[in-house]
Amino acid sequence: MCGSSRFVLIRDLHIAKREEDIGFYAGFVGASFMFGRALTSAFCGLVADRYGRKPVIVIGICAVVIFNTLFGLSTTYWMAITTRLVLGSFNGLLGPIKAYSIEVCRAEHQALGLSIVSTAWGIGLIIGPAIGGFFAQPAEKYPDIFSQDSFFGRFPYFLPCFCISLFAVGVLILCIWLPETLHMHNVNKMQDGTIETLEAPSHGSDLKENANESEERATTENLFKNWPLMSSIIVYCVFSLHDMAYTEIFSLWAVSDKSYGGLSFSSQDVGEVLAISGFSLLVYQLFLYPSLVKFLGPIISARVASVLSIPLLAAFPFMTQLSGLRLSLITNCASLLKNILCVTIITGLFILQNNAVPQHQRGAANGIAMTGMSLFKAAAPAGGGILFSWAQKRQYASFLPGDQMVFFILNVVEFIGLLMTFKPFLAVPNK
Repeated sequence: MCGSSRFVLIRDLHIAKREEDIGFYAGFVGASFMFGRALTSAFCGLVADRYGRKPVIVIGICAVVIFNTLFGLSTTYWMAITTRLVLGSFNGLLGPIKAYSIEVCRAEHQALGLSIVSTAWGIGLIIGPAIGGFFAQPAEKYPDIFSQDSFFGRFPYFLPCFCISLFAVGVLILCIWLPETLHMHNVNKMQDGTIETLEAPSHGSDLKENANESEERATTENLFKNWPLMSSIIVYCVFSLHDMAYTEIFSLWAVSDKSYGGLSFSSQDVGEVLAISGFSLLVYQLFLYPSLVKFLGPIISARVASVLSIPLLAAFPFMTQLSGLRLSLITNCASLLKNILCVTIITGLFILQNNAVPQHQRGAANGIAMTGMSLFKAAAPAGGGILFSWAQKRQYASFLPGDQMVFFILNVVEFIGLLMTFKPFLAVPNK
């Protein structure tokens, strides 16, 4: 559920005493999912390395079907928090999926494989909120179809959650045909269908070379001592903090009243903006990003995207001076460009992380990355909500009044992430 829908949900649950405090409570609903995922991501990565990517992926999708539906039936604030927390705890599939995308692609296509993952992730962050914007409170938006006395009138947020759960059921069925990729490096499949095990070398020189390789692998077995991996994970966490905070703040800012520095959008207006961004993001990732990363590389492309994000974010507070078609056009273009820049950065860091470890450690490495990222993303909605609520109370401050302070702090985090992409902090893994 997007920030705008959570904003309305918190208002309807009557947990906040003033409108300025709604963002504070909405942030914790968003944070609970990420906190739950932080608790189990490393464990899920270890399970994926031992038993396979597919079981972890299937369990995560089943969790979406069950607990996302229950979230739509929430009637109290604490029920909403609890269902999101449990959903996050069972949702450790992103790390194994990242490892999977590397393993099913040849080396020259790995950037495309990871870009598809980040595309799906980015589109989910956009289309999901769009679904929430269109289908939340259906009895109010579509009274000719849904009456106030119907089930959907009693549970106004069930319909968008049910739509997403229904989509997850379809994905779960498709997983029947999903091949397992774990240990593909240990066996060769012959053309006649038989499996040939790779035998150890028998010559003295080969044994010596194999021993050296084994010793080298042993030195990198401890992932926490693998600085190319850990540095890319830390940078990834900083940018994830920024992106999640931006996603939360954008929706809250867009639906807040212009008297508080917002855009006075409805949740449906926000849904339309995010849906347009999602479609454009798909086109960019499939057709433009692979060429960009071949030309610039993952690090340079991430730096360029980060530099461009700073002036773009600085311009957001001044959109409140626009209205009508100009406001709609500028907001759509700014949202589209910001999401493209975000995905460019994240995909580049995905590539660095997966190139920093061998296949047998990718599940665990991505699990560590998901744990760190989830902790940062758990802080982002709560921190963003608190920051947004505080900024709305200082509309007439002499220094960076209102939402100007919000976007300034987002730019500070972006700038810190940009600095961390340079040496000596960020270490590039050997090819």
